[in-house]
Amino acid sequence: MGNQKMSANEKLRQDRLTFYKEDIERIDKLLAEFLRLSGAKCALLIDKEGHLVTKRGEVRTVDMDTISALVAGSFAATKEMARLLGEEEFTALYHQGHRDNIQLSLVGDRTLLTILFDDRTTVGMVRLYANETAKKLAEIYKEAIERTQDPNAPSLDAGYGNSAKKKLENLFD
Repeated sequence: MGNQKMSANEKLRQDRLTFYKEDIERIDKLLAEFLRLSGAKCALLIDKEGHLVTKRGEVRTVDMDTISALVAGSFAATKEMARLLGEEEFTALYHQGHRDNIQLSLVGDRTLLTILFDDRTTVGMVRLYANETAKKLAEIYKEAIERTQDPNAPSLDAGYGNSAKKKLENLFD
């Protein structure tokens, strides 16, 4: 693109990664395998804005929307601390509790792999398998990005927005 100004649609497409059903199925399979190998209780994939993408494993009656928002906020605060210390960002965080622990790993600069685990496993096992899982997730993201940048891929034309707006206006008239 060079020095040309990026359109709003192109910026949105670049900033937002769209997952299709097949992507989520592949991600869920990866997370299930991660849980099996690591011994962790639960794995959540959260986007950097705090939205839950998918989850696998033991999920208590915790509000996942709240957890997702707090994880994203925690990571954003830590990114600012890293910047103040001269780091671009910290790519992994670990929080230790009496019963439960949380490991957060940045994946592909777009999502946070959030792992909940207890004393059934160790932080070393979680980190080892989280790193491998993050690499595999990054490959899925790369494929999704390439798909959205494919000029032959179906896209919404400029008339779609106008058509949708008219349909909505007709609903409320």
